[in-house]
Amino acid sequence: MRKLSVICLLLMIGTISAQAIKYGVTGSVHRGSMAGIHNASKANWGGTVGFFADIAIVPNDIYDSAWLYLTPQLEVNTAGERASWDESNNLQKYNNTYIAVPVYLKYYLRNHGYKGDLYFMVGPKFEFLVSENTNEGDAVAKAKAQGFDPAKFGLGFKPDSFGYGVSAKVGVMVNQKWDVFLRFDRGLSKVYKDYTVANTYNRFLALGLSYYIGETN
Repeated sequence: MRKLSVICLLLMIGTISAQAIKYGVTGSVHRGSMAGIHNASKANWGGTVGFFADIAIVPNDIYDSAWLYLTPQLEVNTAGERASWDESNNLQKYNNTYIAVPVYLKYYLRNHGYKGDLYFMVGPKFEFLVSENTNEGDAVAKAKAQGFDPAKFGLGFKPDSFGYGVSAKVGVMVNQKWDVFLRFDRGLSKVYKDYTVANTYNRFLALGLSYYIGETN
């Protein structure tokens, strides 16, 4: 079984290396928040910037007409929210920065057998926390003073250093260099693994652009 897995992996690497790879940069602006924690929460503006590669899975003899791609991406993104444990105007701030690796399957709608301008992407995303900026002010002290357990509202917790989820895009090829897309990300792992009251995950909806720098032969 192990030998078969190695053979399949080598065949996949060989197939990928035989194809032309298009590569470029991508970025987006999003509104996102964390689900299941911090009581009354409000979405934060954030952003994503990164590099990507389009690797043709189903090649075509006609130039740039492949319609199915494997698209790995390396990016930096921000996530977080503003929140209020007692629904007052005394807001807590949660701002996290991640290095993320989404791996998409990219499918172009076809027009008479040729690659069209509209595409869909979906795949897993893995993220690593590189910066955490939490400002809860005196929320913990106020909660205790009013007879509440701060942990009930998710106060005083630290985010996990690793997470995973799913990412999806729908986009339009504007020309040979530019794409515009909508993106939705939803975490599947817990942002705060020690918080047991509810499941906590990152989520955001984004509008973005991709620019193709070049391709290999």
